[in-house]
Amino acid sequence: MGKVIANMSMSLDGFIADPADGIDQLFGWMGSGDVEVPTAVEWATFRMSPASARYMRDAMAGVGALIAGRHLFDITQGWGGTHPLGVPIVVVTHREPPADWPHTDTFTFVGDVEEAVRTARAAAGDRNVVIASAKIARQCLDAGLLDGIHVDLVPVLLGEGVRWFDDLAKAPVRLGDPVVIEGDGVTHLAYDVVRPS
Repeated sequence: MGKVIANMSMSLDGFIADPADGIDQLFGWMGSGDVEVPTAVEWATFRMSPASARYMRDAMAGVGALIAGRHLFDITQGWGGTHPLGVPIVVVTHREPPADWPHTDTFTFVGDVEEAVRTARAAAGDRNVVIASAKIARQCLDAGLLDGIHVDLVPVLLGEGVRWFDDLAKAPVRLGDPVVIEGDGVTHLAYDVVRPS
């Protein structure tokens, strides 16, 4: 069985978006290199440093499903029906899906994080489930459902914005030693979540 992993690009001062949900300062590393990394959609082909490209290819190959919150679904307009990872998407929401949403074969809408993790694990099989939403990642961590945290640490200080793990209910949370990959304009850090004994 794969792991449940939260993954985000984050500023050095802990923000995953600016106050207006902007991410331009945090994703430049995905387009600033010489190595092309195609995705499941034509509109998102990355160009990265060799180290980041290897990291991204390995990460993408290991993902079997993605969990997002409704806010992320709304601001991305559901990625046009196909996420760049090309995997099933589970959206956590208390609202009905859009009435005209045609992509019910790849998108599932559920009411809480426990159901989201169960649904995503079933879809992912032996591969990993990735959580790409700050609030959902925090809720999964509080519920003991998160196995790992992967940070694409970008050398910028935003000063304000959306924090990744704000208002944790069960802090402190211990993490294992990181796996570190140095890219250009980013440092990739992978941590296991240490379960309380």
